[in-house]
Amino acid sequence: MQRTLARELRGRVGHPVRLEGWMHNLRRMGGIAFLLLRDRSGSAQVVLEDTSPLDGCLPETVVRVEGRVVEEPRARMGVEVRDARVEVLVPVREPLPFEINKGPLKANLDTFLDHAAVGLRHPERQAVFRIASAITEAYSEWMRSHGFVQISTPKLVGSATEGGANLFRVDYFGRDAFLAQSPQIYKQITVGVFERVFEIGHAYRAERHYTTRHVNEYVSLDMEMGFVRDHRDVMEALVAVLRHVFSALEERHGEDLERAGGRVPEIGEVPTLDFDEAQELLASLGEHPDGRDLAPSEERALGRWAEERGSELVFVTGFPTAERPFYTMPEPGRPDRTRSFDLLFRGMEVVTGGQRLHRYEDVREAIRLRGYDESGFAAYLEAFRYGMPPEGGFAIGAERLLARLLEVENVREAALFPRDVNRLRP
Repeated sequence: MQRTLARELRGRVGHPVRLEGWMHNLRRMGGIAFLLLRDRSGSAQVVLEDTSPLDGCLPETVVRVEGRVVEEPRARMGVEVRDARVEVLVPVREPLPFEINKGPLKANLDTFLDHAAVGLRHPERQAVFRIASAITEAYSEWMRSHGFVQISTPKLVGSATEGGANLFRVDYFGRDAFLAQSPQIYKQITVGVFERVFEIGHAYRAERHYTTRHVNEYVSLDMEMGFVRDHRDVMEALVAVLRHVFSALEERHGEDLERAGGRVPEIGEVPTLDFDEAQELLASLGEHPDGRDLAPSEERALGRWAEERGSELVFVTGFPTAERPFYTMPEPGRPDRTRSFDLLFRGMEVVTGGQRLHRYEDVREAIRLRGYDESGFAAYLEAFRYGMPPEGGFAIGAERLLARLLEVENVREAALFPRDVNRLRP
């Protein structure tokens, strides 16, 4: 007999089935017992008259059940399995670190993360990371349908990919190497090859953050595109991507969103603030902006301002040149400002992007002005020496995007196995 998944039982009423999964719960009531069996698709109720094979077994025991599907309006999905016999495939005899079969998880975040191998089995946590998977799937769909080629760039690099000192240093056969801060250098190089590229990959920042919004290893949803007029083309593409992603989540993963407490925003016209305009607005809202970047409290204030105008998203453009990476295009006639942007979602920056420098002389001069060693950018500069179109791109922090969708305060709740200053396990 072929295995049947829990979600397929509605179509098998009156037929014999074989289920395999985990014993999520077992309730004994008089002469019978109700076994709740969980598999990758959901859960199924099984009526057992003989529970002796389960004697001494605790939740998460792996079982096989054979029986007949009947309609039962009181059961989950309106069906249950009767005339069933159960076989134990792998018994569990030790209590779990915390309960995962009785409502919401009660373990605090650090305890949960210490025992993530078990805690991730909780239906709510499963839903969170099915949503994460769906985000990357929908992101890829949009990119491929708009002529983007997926690339995979090195995560071991010989020099800083964006400059700066916040790098994880590793021993590479006796030489210094570093974990890549981003795929930016390679994204730009491959615009000269494919014109439009995207990547879903890990990025690493050796920054000693002790906040609820940072992790040191994260998933970055990157794109880069050639022949842009300016950063506004990139912003338009970003809004289109997010519309597609959010629509896909609603259409295909409504149950997961409900279970995980997620809420998908409606994207209408996204308001845009110039950085200087945002500084003035923040001052009027009682903040004390420093004129360099946006502090978390300032992002939240701008998020509230946008929500009052009917949008859970807001762009901030024109960040100071000194605060943006060397490759960022300055604004014509305003060299201390850039053609760059941040997208704030429910009061947190989740995307950074903009137009890049594309002329060889300009890129080389920008590297010099930052005091970087030009020899570390040889391959990068070669791409520009031989012709690069006007181009731009963005990077979405996947964990931050998911955290804001779920409206959780700690981004570690949106990372499968988070890495932060203190955590290297599991």
